[in-house]
Amino acid sequence: MSIQIYVAAHKPYQMPANKIYQPIFVGAAINGGLPVHYQSDNTGDNISIKNPNFNELTAIYWIWKNCHADVKGIVQYRRYLAADPKQQLNGILSEADIEQLLAQRDVIVPKKRNYYIETNYSHYIHAHHQEPLDTVRQVIVSDYPDYLADYDRLMHKTSAHMFNMMIMPAKYFDAYAQWLFSILFKVETMVDISQYGQQEARVFGYLSELLLDVWLTHQQLSRAEVPVMYMEKQQLPVKAYNLLKRKFFPQATKRTHF
Repeated sequence: MSIQIYVAAHKPYQMPANKIYQPIFVGAAINGGLPVHYQSDNTGDNISIKNPNFNELTAIYWIWKNCHADVKGIVQYRRYLAADPKQQLNGILSEADIEQLLAQRDVIVPKKRNYYIETNYSHYIHAHHQEPLDTVRQVIVSDYPDYLADYDRLMHKTSAHMFNMMIMPAKYFDAYAQWLFSILFKVETMVDISQYGQQEARVFGYLSELLLDVWLTHQQLSRAEVPVMYMEKQQLPVKAYNLLKRKFFPQATKRTHF
């Protein structure tokens, strides 16, 4: 079984030595200076030019269209799926870990992020523009009505598998990508984001974080949940403060994903 996990990055950064991990340079069609040994996301069938709006999804698209491994995965240069997060890069999932987990479950995802006082829907609209998320629902109603109940249930929950990180057999990865991009590309034609700031312009990357669980639930796939290893210190008190600020003072400046 061949396994290829891509590490999405927009700059040179410390990378794993393990051969199953391949750095992929996102937004290569826009950003110059491809780092040595990085895969570019602007080769073959690609949407690299859309990186300012799709974020790490340009890597997911490239993997879908151009990677032929039996098992495909995506992590990020600052975040990894790990067996032991305390060991940093030495504790990220190994080939043996992945094989063992996929022998027991259909897919591998990060442990859920729980918002406690917010639903997934309210958390999103307090942090981002509401229109794109409501438009996603419109597209699901028109194009994938059998997914609507799963979507609505997920919006009312207070937790989800976030970060656009996953490891799956190719048949699942490719099926998810096909479904995901068919929705996002349609939303792209329906929502005007021309006045969004640089952070909010990454809207399609944010939307996709809430679509993974919808697809997994509808497909009835079992999940191996593993910890997330962070390469940089997490500002947990700041994150908690901003969560409360967005909920109770929704007119305050929106700030998330930092």
